[in-house]
Amino acid sequence: MTEESSVKIGLIGAAGRMGNAIQEAAKQQNNHLSGGIGRHGAEFGSCNDSKALAEASDVLIDFSAATALKENLDAALYYKKPIVIGTTGLNDADQQLIKQASSQIPVILAANTSLGVNMLAALVEQAAAKLGDDWDIEIVEMHHRHKKDAPSGTALLLGRAAAKGRGQNLDDIADLQRCPATEPRKIGSIGFASLRGGSVAGDHMVVFANEGERIELGHRAESRIIFARGALKAALWLADQSAGLYQMKDVLGL
Repeated sequence: MTEESSVKIGLIGAAGRMGNAIQEAAKQQNNHLSGGIGRHGAEFGSCNDSKALAEASDVLIDFSAATALKENLDAALYYKKPIVIGTTGLNDADQQLIKQASSQIPVILAANTSLGVNMLAALVEQAAAKLGDDWDIEIVEMHHRHKKDAPSGTALLLGRAAAKGRGQNLDDIADLQRCPATEPRKIGSIGFASLRGGSVAGDHMVVFANEGERIELGHRAESRIIFARGALKAALWLADQSAGLYQMKDVLGL
């Protein structure tokens, strides 16, 4: 097993909110960042692009934009370096690129890297499996005013967990558009509501509602540092893995 203090972690998206949080968490935990790049090149260290950063690192963490995914994956593939992908707003083509890359290198695709959120997903899956179809499932999330994608990657993670608990595919039962509404709620659907405002790091609630009662399972992120710590933990774990596509639940043993 690799000594954690010796693992060199390269950070892509270093100038963003998550990038800054990861730098702070790395200082707190004495993890070694080999360098960090942003949209305009080097943020710290001597690497100016993802390929140079991959060469200088043992493992990469990517919290950049979805438009940079192919370039970052190509760099990781060229030097056969593991990569943790926390970028949100990925489309089907992006997902396919990640799947293809994972046949050659270790990849973690994480909509959310917090321990609490991934534990919540496990509880949601269990609840959905135990409760009948007469229980409606609704997912409500709120993030800061600058977040571009909706619903959030974490909300979709929770939706997939609920659908899996019911033995279904989220794409078949997700209700992402409620306005304007012209008919009652569809039985068996999973509804989403997205709120944006202020500086909220991330609030998520999964509501199971039946006649006369509700179960509410939720998580509130008070600081981005929780995601940063999880991302570092994931990178250190991934450095020892063989090629494949992993999730945070694999890192956490859930």
